[in-house]
Amino acid sequence: MNLEYFIAKRLTTSKHHKSSISKPIIKIAITAIAIGIIMMIISVATGLGLQQKIRQKVSAFNGHIIVSNFDDNQSEVSKVPVSTKQDFYPEFKSVEGVNHIQAVASKAGIIRTEKSFEGVIFKGVGSDYKWDNINEYIVEGNIPNVKEQLNPEVLISHYLANRLFLKVGDKFNTFFMKEDSNEMPNLRVFKIAGIYNSGFQEFDATYIIGDIRHVQRINKWQPDEVGAFEIFIDDFNKIEQKGEEVYEQTSYMLDSKTIIEKYYFIFEWLQLFDFNIIVILVIMIAVATINMVVALLVLILERTQMIGILKALGANNWTVRKIFLFNAFHIILRGLLWGNAIAIVLMLIQQQFGIVKLNPENYYVSEAPVYFNWFYIILLNIGTVLVSLLVLLIPSYIITKISPVKAIRFD
Repeated sequence: MNLEYFIAKRLTTSKHHKSSISKPIIKIAITAIAIGIIMMIISVATGLGLQQKIRQKVSAFNGHIIVSNFDDNQSEVSKVPVSTKQDFYPEFKSVEGVNHIQAVASKAGIIRTEKSFEGVIFKGVGSDYKWDNINEYIVEGNIPNVKEQLNPEVLISHYLANRLFLKVGDKFNTFFMKEDSNEMPNLRVFKIAGIYNSGFQEFDATYIIGDIRHVQRINKWQPDEVGAFEIFIDDFNKIEQKGEEVYEQTSYMLDSKTIIEKYYFIFEWLQLFDFNIIVILVIMIAVATINMVVALLVLILERTQMIGILKALGANNWTVRKIFLFNAFHIILRGLLWGNAIAIVLMLIQQQFGIVKLNPENYYVSEAPVYFNWFYIILLNIGTVLVSLLVLLIPSYIITKISPVKAIRFD
């Protein structure tokens, strides 16, 4: 049996230890470790969860990479058509990791009802559109049928429906301006097939989704002409690499842009969460280790006579230090067990019931998302233990300065 571990275990389970002066100090240290790991797990889970949810929403409405004409058009509206007769369409086989490509076209318009009006962008989609990405955001009705004959069905946001006093099944007029401002605008009457609510104000206040053939007819395009291609990839972490590969595999007349480039202001804001998470981790580990240092010093002071006796019996400094490090490890482990249990319960509650709400205008989501990953949880626990024990090596050095003769006489 390991001597140091045996003595440390006897110390932590002895009745004297439970009624000693160090008891409240140890409880404080356990509480500090528990609070620290709770804050670290929750900050990582919510920070990464928010990043993933926002990435998911942006890509659901735009794809991961957008291929369009190489021009100076900075708007969301499709100006010059792109032919679908491309080597990469309808399947982008030349770039590994691309799982889907779809053709879209956009047209700016104004919805006019009896009570209100709103400027919108009509996003035309075809039979290749990946509805799976936005199905989770549909709160009423169904997706419009764009696979058969041209029909007036559209998907509108909950935000626009409320502002225009519309509901599923209602019809409304939409006016599309022509290139020649002197000509009368094109009028289309659409019917609401479904209502979506992404919680992403930038999209909800802008887009209605319908058949791409409406845009083609309004713009007098051919059936094989579209506004752009949206490309989806398997791994978002490789988006910059895949964006470059897609650019190299497309014609010199076409431009490709990742959603990180298109919505740089959103993704720069998301990067701040990484910094915030690191700051929280550093602060929490610092607080926990400081409390552990105090607890260890109190334990050493309380067991000064024992240290003197062990040294007198022939134990070297490192043997005695390991006894107290094992003792500290036991305290850290208790704190981690309580902290992990509480943190996991809180995350599961938030994941199931969404108790903590957020303002979608500021955070792009209506409730705090949680990214539950055991790898990060285990990594945080191992990191906390290692950092704490490494820091505790410093105060344990005081044991080397204790003289056996003086320690045995210490009272």
